[in-house]
Amino acid sequence: MNSNTKKPRTKLQKRKAWIRNTWALFKETKVGLVGIGILVFFMVMALASFIPPLIDDMYNPLYGADPDIITATPPSWKHPLGTDSMGRDLFSQLLEGTKWALIIGVTAAACSVVLSTVVGLLSGYYGGAIDSILQRTAETVMTLPGFPLIVIIGSILRGVNIWNIVVLISVLGWPGPSKVIRSQVLSLRERPFIDSARISGASDARIIFRHIAPNILPLSFLYMTFGVTGAILAEASLSFIGLGDPTTVSWGMMLQWCYRAGFIYRAPFWVIPPGLCITLLALAFYLIGVGTEQIINPRLRKR
Repeated sequence: MNSNTKKPRTKLQKRKAWIRNTWALFKETKVGLVGIGILVFFMVMALASFIPPLIDDMYNPLYGADPDIITATPPSWKHPLGTDSMGRDLFSQLLEGTKWALIIGVTAAACSVVLSTVVGLLSGYYGGAIDSILQRTAETVMTLPGFPLIVIIGSILRGVNIWNIVVLISVLGWPGPSKVIRSQVLSLRERPFIDSARISGASDARIIFRHIAPNILPLSFLYMTFGVTGAILAEASLSFIGLGDPTTVSWGMMLQWCYRAGFIYRAPFWVIPPGLCITLLALAFYLIGVGTEQIINPRLRKR
């Protein structure tokens, strides 16, 4: 009984120690802390997006409009960031755009990384015909021009909704990381602890997902942070050129509405906030990725 009760505690203590050590290393990467600080700020904004419609219907980011305003107006006490050409509150739209930016970026990057991790694990571990098929598929997808292809698909469909954008980014973003993960798996599968697992009778699935996968998860997380940046910029670009989802208030759609209304050069209070938010949120995930790279890369690690 004593041995059975001590094992879970020992594992829990090891996990806590690993988390403490990882956080201690991450704190030494100042850029990573800056990225987390910016990300926390935007997460608070995303949570606040659920509040404005409860205050007054005119603060609904998509349908609400101030009955006293019929054109774009500069900031005021009633509308901290002003209103657009239809009298809609820009601050409410900015908060709503924060929510969708995080959802799109994290979801697209997570799906892409899961796909690239699974492909890299299977390709690197099994080799042979499986490796050839998966790598040729990855190379074929890599040759496709990602953003122009999404633009073509959006033009054919006359616009794409948010989830279509997520799927397209996920499908086109997995090949590069999968090749790096495959190279790591090729090295790990020859390690003594993998030979020991084989001798003990462990199945291939257990070896891949129990012994190899945990060693490449930090690398997967690194590519996920960089993938979020690309997904946010891709969605904003598609929305700005008119191929986004008009039923969803995103930062890119805010810029597109401003451009179509003819206020792109006349209303800086309408243009600057979403443009600045796109830049800062993309920068936040990039800085987190740089901080993560400094931890998992021995050449960049300070200790």
